[in-house]
Amino acid sequence: MQDLFDRGSVEKFQNRYAATFHDHNFLFRWAIKELNERLSDITRQFENVLICGRHIDEDTFGYWKKKAQLSIITPDTLQHHAGKYDLIICLGELHFANDLPGTLVQLRRALKPDGVFMAAFAGGDTLSELRVSLMESETEVSGGVSPRIYPFVDKQQMAGLMQRAGFALPVVDSEKLAVSYRDLFHLFSDLRGMGESNALLSRRKFFTSSRVFFEAARTYQNRFTGSDGRIHASFEILFAIGWAPHESQQKPAKRGSGQVSLTEILG
Repeated sequence: MQDLFDRGSVEKFQNRYAATFHDHNFLFRWAIKELNERLSDITRQFENVLICGRHIDEDTFGYWKKKAQLSIITPDTLQHHAGKYDLIICLGELHFANDLPGTLVQLRRALKPDGVFMAAFAGGDTLSELRVSLMESETEVSGGVSPRIYPFVDKQQMAGLMQRAGFALPVVDSEKLAVSYRDLFHLFSDLRGMGESNALLSRRKFFTSSRVFFEAARTYQNRFTGSDGRIHASFEILFAIGWAPHESQQKPAKRGSGQVSLTEILG
């Protein structure tokens, strides 16, 4: 499988803005709150917890950081931890995994039987307005398009990948947020502050004319401005949960085991 992301650039971008990340981490704070609410529905005590993500600090993960080991998601990190954790929480990271199917396999193998995996990361329609604006402006100015927005997975794709990775009872849902900004350059500032600058290996490596970005700002303003006069940016956050298989878990009924004919119900 050919890599999509330059992992060295990902680390460089995140390290560069680590000191000021707390000024831009509103999406991470919100995602953590959502994860904790979902976790509260599971009535179980967890003894060995792994939290995966680069942006973990006392302000954002408080309670869980005190009770968890911290790690970065890569297959190399997890491959020697088979059957070690009864809960793995993954914040971000998965939307720039070069081998998402392989990473999910490693996560599932790192769980104890009946262990729980939970994740929150960008997917689906995230930054769809920015994608359109940059494509149109670059085509107009340069006569071509350079990859600038990540190819995010959607809910159906993620659910299928979790099944293939061997998770039991996988569930994937999403929440969509519309965030308003004064202009495109304030959106760029937030993305850089989150450590989410373009790390695609296929990105254009040489200088991009400022005309591309000024034209993109104009296009964005014309097409995606709300009644408040501010541009709106979409963020779709996927929430995934699955279990390591265990004999105690509920299993789907075997085909043909139903006692009532579908024809009788519909007839």
